[in-house]
Amino acid sequence: MIDLSGPVIAALVVLFYVISSIKILAEYERGVVFRLGKVLARPKGPGVVLVFAPIDRMVRVSLRTIVMDVPPQDVITRDNVSVKVNAVIYFRVMDPRRAIIEVESYHYATSQLAQTTLRSVLGQVELDDLLSARDRLNQQLQAILDQHTDPWGIKVSAVEVKHVDLPLDMQRVMARQAEAERDKRAKIIHAEGELIASEKLAEAAHIMSAEPIAIQLRYLSTLTEIASDQNSTIVFPLPLDLITSMIGKPKA
Repeated sequence: MIDLSGPVIAALVVLFYVISSIKILAEYERGVVFRLGKVLARPKGPGVVLVFAPIDRMVRVSLRTIVMDVPPQDVITRDNVSVKVNAVIYFRVMDPRRAIIEVESYHYATSQLAQTTLRSVLGQVELDDLLSARDRLNQQLQAILDQHTDPWGIKVSAVEVKHVDLPLDMQRVMARQAEAERDKRAKIIHAEGELIASEKLAEAAHIMSAEPIAIQLRYLSTLTEIASDQNSTIVFPLPLDLITSMIGKPKA
């Protein structure tokens, strides 16, 4: 009788080895395969990939955009104000091969580079620019980070400064400054209103001086307004020409 246990076991071992060598990569994943320590020219995936251990070793790399928070950094601005600033960066792997072989950990390296760049760039601007020119600073940070991460196969698409934590004394100073600015605008608006009103009064006076009857009508209108208040007694002088026009000229 022929003993088939040996071939069967060998076939099972081979089948198990082939099954364990099958790797499935998602649409957003690529596999950087090292064969006997040398990286293959092109990353594998997506789909089914065969990795024959121990000859091959595969490192999975995600091609999706990664959102990374930059921890709060102590920054001294150009005008010697100490603030805490945190940010968020958006980046993705464009070349999986370089992202694995050019840097040990591109996540950690990108995070550290973002922290140092944040302190360096924001330390060169004044506090007013840090609070009002966010868009320009974000673009500057993005350009610097993208330039430094390009050799790693990383594309930094955006950098956003999220929050600037000011000291309490600086917050009080800025609150007083904002209040003074609002008072200044209110006084300017009031002065402009007085100027417009004086111009209109001057124009009305010019028109009334050209038409004497207009002055008389204005007197009558004022009398009507005063007569509506019955709780006070007001002595209102009447111009002589108004009285003369009302009683008519004396007959000769």
